[in-house]
Amino acid sequence: MVKINMQKIEYLNPKEMAPPGGHYSHAVIANGMVFVSGQLPITSTGELLNNASFAEQTNQALANVKLALEGAGTSILNLVQVRVYITSISNWPTFNIIYQQWAAEALPARAVVPVPELHYGFMIEIEALALI
Repeated sequence: MVKINMQKIEYLNPKEMAPPGGHYSHAVIANGMVFVSGQLPITSTGELLNNASFAEQTNQALANVKLALEGAGTSILNLVQVRVYITSISNWPTFNIIYQQWAAEALPARAVVPVPELHYGFMIEIEALALI
């Protein structure tokens, strides 16, 4: 016998965020968890910060992760895992300082992965998983 668990899946695009640029949701709630899509440095008005400094891009991407979490009814404190893609390993120390201030007492599992390039020439993309 095969049991199929029919859980409700909820797709979220918080109004405080720019609409997704493709066929996806900023966050998906399933089985008591929220999956945050890769967040790029895009402002709530849709401005691409691809010409901004790495620090500015990082702050915006992290702000977007926070907005997605809050839109799902959770917070940074409930993060389970964070995956970060950066285009230059030399930006790791800057990222780490900004991330530590943003995450504060939250200590989720984390991966920082250097990649050759990201969409629109961005320097950073961040995705996350949290409990509701």
